[in-house]
Amino acid sequence: MKGSIRIGSVRGVTVRAHWSVPLIMLFFAYGLADRTLPAYVPGLAPLAYATAGVAGALLLLAALVTHEAAHALVARRAGVPVQDMTLWALGGVTRMDRPATARTAFAVAVSGPLASLLLGGAAVGAAAGVHATLDWRLPVAVLGWLGGINLLLGVFNLLPAAPLDGGRVLQAALWWRTGDRERAQRAAGRTGQIIGMALALVGWLAFARGMTGGLWLMVVALFVAGAAAAERRWAQLALALRGVQVADAMTSPVDTGPDWLTVDRFLSDVAARTRHSVLPLLDFEGRPSGVVELRRLTLGPSGEQQARPVRDLATPVSQCTIAAPDEQLTAVLARLGTGGGLPVLVMDGYRLDGIITAHDIQRLYQRNTARKSDGTAAPGGGAGRQGIAT
Repeated sequence: MKGSIRIGSVRGVTVRAHWSVPLIMLFFAYGLADRTLPAYVPGLAPLAYATAGVAGALLLLAALVTHEAAHALVARRAGVPVQDMTLWALGGVTRMDRPATARTAFAVAVSGPLASLLLGGAAVGAAAGVHATLDWRLPVAVLGWLGGINLLLGVFNLLPAAPLDGGRVLQAALWWRTGDRERAQRAAGRTGQIIGMALALVGWLAFARGMTGGLWLMVVALFVAGAAAAERRWAQLALALRGVQVADAMTSPVDTGPDWLTVDRFLSDVAARTRHSVLPLLDFEGRPSGVVELRRLTLGPSGEQQARPVRDLATPVSQCTIAAPDEQLTAVLARLGTGGGLPVLVMDGYRLDGIITAHDIQRLYQRNTARKSDGTAAPGGGAGRQGIAT
């Protein structure tokens, strides 16, 4: 996720925090110190409330890390590669490869809410124990608040609405029952859209009646509905491209340019003779070194362009999505969120075999969708052997 920094690791899995995390933690700390704790434990010094508020917010942050770590560790134990965990204003995201079986998908999805429910129960139990033995009212209030938040987080995440964990659980159950991952994902996405819009309506009604929490519910619900719609679109794309190999979708041969040319020379000698908007660059040895958008080359002052190599304005190959010709196209597209995105460079060893752009995928999707709607088979071959345009 852009705008995030590394804050640590859990058993080798990197933990990142989005810039919105300090803001939301400050919001919770202020709410605890200014309203929640004085209401439960009146008459204490402001410093005591402030300290307890910060402590509560930090404990909540640790609980969110635990929730995401449960996903990551269960996935890694099942053999699913995990990239990292990122916390942000609306919770967290664990980046990992797609589970290979419905059973694994179910275990990974349900582990996070179960961790939150266990933490919530433990915090409530600790609050009861402290109250019975020591009668420390302020720690009891913080622990009770933390327990309630974690229980709410666990229950909310179990709603059968993608991209919530409950939506993943529903998808895994439908996948197990039907044997079709993409159709299960499409059904979970549709359910997520319905539940998201219903929650947004509830939030709006609550806000209209003067409950400020309704506004927050609306924001979360609209995010859920939007993300569910995106997952549904992805499932439709995966259904249309099922069985298609990378070699069948790529554009080949593809125009390239030398990466050592200055920007001005590249525009006049290379870009002027191509109709493509994105070009792969080759180094002195003929190996791909990156991808450049021609639009970016015209943005800088001409004085800088004359002396600047075009590779300085390119996306280096280390940040590009690389695929082999015999890979499944849907598997490559599933990696785009953790790689460099489109275009995809198709490599046969160190040799550039072709390129896949958004235009290639859109053309192939439309062709296969039309054929399936006509009741004819959608062959894999010959999808993108023409010119590219992005």
